[in-house]
Amino acid sequence: MAYRSILDRIFEVVDQQAYLTPMHRIQGPEAQALAVFKAALAEPDFDAEGVRRLVDRLHEEGRLRATTRFSALHIIAAHPRVGNLSEAARLVGEQELAALDEGGPTLNADLASVDRHRGVLAFLKGHYDVALDYFSRALDRERSAENLCNILCCLLRLKELKEASSLWTQIQSSYPEDLVDELGRIIEQDPDLALLRSEA
Repeated sequence: MAYRSILDRIFEVVDQQAYLTPMHRIQGPEAQALAVFKAALAEPDFDAEGVRRLVDRLHEEGRLRATTRFSALHIIAAHPRVGNLSEAARLVGEQELAALDEGGPTLNADLASVDRHRGVLAFLKGHYDVALDYFSRALDRERSAENLCNILCCLLRLKELKEASSLWTQIQSSYPEDLVDELGRIIEQDPDLALLRSEA
């Protein structure tokens, strides 16, 4: 199959390098600003333009870095109620440039976010093998429950239940308990991962 080498790379990362790269966690004022953004995004009467203005204001106040601003704007553009994938794709490019300009200790996690957003676009367009490649790149850069969740979703969309179950089993034996618990909670709640619930 065309994505066999991608799967091999994913399993190698999980098996051999699970403890080598700490997960990036946004902290301080930016974490608080993101919490405000996520709350606005989750409102039942979600207003895309209003949330965009909120993101821009948080950035102007110095509470969101440029990279995080573009990431948030991408999330709005790709939201099911907006569905502007062309704009979402443009914003990923802006996010990547901002991440490279900012550099610093968050560069790897910022580029993982870029890969993850590109994977989301491929997933939404039904190109699950392409999405799997982007999500595996994100995992190479940042070991996180979100990146692992996206990989599992792709495998299930590709009808690779055996591979997804095997990966989940390997994650449970290789990764730190807090990450395994977080991923287990996602599996229990995400309908795209329902087939793995008997494995959790």
